[in-house]
Amino acid sequence: MPENPQTSLRIAVAQSTVRQDPTDADGLRASAAEVRRLMQDAAEAGARLVHFTEGAICFPDKVVMSELGPDEIGASDWSKADWAVLNQELDRIAALSGQLGIWTVIPSIHQLPAMRPYNSVYVVSDQGKIFTRYDERMLSTTKITWMYTAGEKPVTFDVDGWRFGLALGLDVLFPELFTEYDRLDVDAVLVSYATTGVTQNEHIGVQVRGTASMNTYWISLAAPANPGAGLESGVADPTGTWVAKGPEAGTPGIAVTDLEKADVSQLGRDFRRKTRARVNS
Repeated sequence: MPENPQTSLRIAVAQSTVRQDPTDADGLRASAAEVRRLMQDAAEAGARLVHFTEGAICFPDKVVMSELGPDEIGASDWSKADWAVLNQELDRIAALSGQLGIWTVIPSIHQLPAMRPYNSVYVVSDQGKIFTRYDERMLSTTKITWMYTAGEKPVTFDVDGWRFGLALGLDVLFPELFTEYDRLDVDAVLVSYATTGVTQNEHIGVQVRGTASMNTYWISLAAPANPGAGLESGVADPTGTWVAKGPEAGTPGIAVTDLEKADVSQLGRDFRRKTRARVNS
């Protein structure tokens, strides 16, 4: 990390339309176009980083992907996906990151040879290059049974002296993953979570606020533009307080806030480490 890290960092969290059919080239292009528009909004607002939801380009539906479907659920047939268009749109998103000089955290499907793909988050640098990738670890029953390969490790990256961790999908429900990031000295965790087809997601917001407070670091939650889902995108500070929220109507847009270095973050981390060392000695 730099010797003189910035004490504040402006980020944007996006709330965008999520589509569920990766065989639909026009849908993939429409989602990616909206992502690029929100990236431009974030850059105009002075953000150094913009964070998108799970499925921002596509959140494949198990029915659409089933090799037995659409009337019966079976293993996903990933040859149905329009990988050429998906990769073209990811390339355009990466190129725009470089043009805007902004870091972009964008979930997508990561293709694997002769294996099920990962459900992933790409980190694109302000130079327009893929810097790193995180693969969802705590897959749902549907995802692990029919769709994806599970990831295996945490991922961190630094921007202007701020260290970020990544979480995706149901990772948000597992406190041990966030304790792991606490031990890796992150300043914030970027959580991407899809609500497509599911209502009553208010508990996810509660989970995010509690996790931010327990670990005394920032959490950005990127959720879909999904009216009626009970969840909007937002940023919680190290006390678990929402300091920015996406449009309440569930419409596409961004929320922008300045992350600030806080005494409570290091005080809390020092206390947890000393206490764990004492209890485990």
